[in-house]
Amino acid sequence: MTGVLASQQIEAMIARGEIIADPAILPDQVQPASLDLRLGRRAWRVRASFLAGHGRPVSERLAEFEMHQIDLSEGAVLEKGCVYVVPLMEGLALPPGIQAVANAKSSTGRLDLLTRAITDGGEEFDRIAPGYHGPLYAEICPRSFSVLVRPGMRLNQIRFRAGQATLSDDELDALHSESPLVDGDALIDDGLGFSVDLEPTEGTRVGYRAKPHTGVIDLDRIGFYDPAEYWEELHSANGQIILDPGAFYILVSREAVHIPPAYAAEMAPFLAMVGEFRVHYAGFFDPGFGHAQLGGAGSRGVLEVRCHESPFVLEHGQVVGRLVYERMSQVPEQLYGAGIASNYQGQGLKLSKHFRAQERSA
Repeated sequence: MTGVLASQQIEAMIARGEIIADPAILPDQVQPASLDLRLGRRAWRVRASFLAGHGRPVSERLAEFEMHQIDLSEGAVLEKGCVYVVPLMEGLALPPGIQAVANAKSSTGRLDLLTRAITDGGEEFDRIAPGYHGPLYAEICPRSFSVLVRPGMRLNQIRFRAGQATLSDDELDALHSESPLVDGDALIDDGLGFSVDLEPTEGTRVGYRAKPHTGVIDLDRIGFYDPAEYWEELHSANGQIILDPGAFYILVSREAVHIPPAYAAEMAPFLAMVGEFRVHYAGFFDPGFGHAQLGGAGSRGVLEVRCHESPFVLEHGQVVGRLVYERMSQVPEQLYGAGIASNYQGQGLKLSKHFRAQERSA
């Protein structure tokens, strides 16, 4: 068994007690190649982000960095610019040959809500070694908007991998020849390169920039908020925009991406030498994402962009990241966009599901 584990294999792990939870895991937490993780009932406001470190439990470090505790039972606001640690309802008892990788869910990343998994003895965020037995925690840092959270909310997800699953460039090139992964020429170099779209076919709107002073977002409210209260539209008539340091942007890839059913992909940032900005928080693409047979006809990759050191000119077609493809251990019994709640199948430029849809402006 080699590759990313599929939904039916995750269900088998739950049945064997390799994934444990209190309360029990709900069927809709299991996604084609991942498991949604749920927030517990208490949050710790901490002085700074931290990793537990070799041989040390998170609980010990919480005692060191804790400022105060928050009961989430009736809902509580996590404030912009603060760091919180929340025990998750799920824990792991991984067998020796299985490692785990966590990442923020798409809607979490599109809110600029930095969410990372930490573990007892952990020396990396979101990476969990084979054989790990212990609890899981979410570190949450709202960057642009304060958010209202409750127990059971799902801000991040976890996937499981056996052995080496990443495709080489030669394997990726062969897969693209067999089943085109993008609409057009493929730039394959340490993964599949993708670029930014700043010349839309209709109108001049190319993205959104988060407003600095906004209200709280209740993460249970879907299609509720007026985008104009939280986002400034970005328009470009010349295929360029200037990124401001510290600002957060939602942009979209020029390429329409296809993920065949027997594969998954992760969006990785491009080399730092092309510009001091980050292009994603979430970036995990399920098997079937954008797949034509599932109604996708290709789906654009939404870019969650944060500029760092200095203003930076971003131009249409500039390569900003790459997709790293992985083979699945099995084809999932349930694919993205095929009868499950897939919010972003066939997407273009799109905010998180919490906002009302907007018509494309001229």
